[in-house]
Amino acid sequence: MGGPGPTLGPRVAEPSGEIELSENTSAEGPARADTGCGGSELRFLGGPLDGRVDVRAARHGDPLPTVTHVHLHDGPKVVHRYDLDAVGDGAAVYRLRPPVRRPVADEAATG
Repeated sequence: MGGPGPTLGPRVAEPSGEIELSENTSAEGPARADTGCGGSELRFLGGPLDGRVDVRAARHGDPLPTVTHVHLHDGPKVVHRYDLDAVGDGAAVYRLRPPVRRPVADEAATG
């Protein structure tokens, strides 16, 4: 199935300190482009980005402590947050943040 290319937007720093992933991200790994001296690989574990690798050029600075992935579709938006877990040797690992369990109104009244 030859569908459209990646739907991820350009890498842009947002006021919240979170970034969008670049178009260089894919399930097979990053596009092989010259990222400049001292770039790092950002690896994602868990959730919809599991197995993805994004290359971050050194000019963008250190990896951010949290990356947010928002999936928009016909239903409600789905938000996943990834927290920086380990950094070393030019690579960073982001792990899926566990979901926040919010009590349902009935559970709160009886609990």
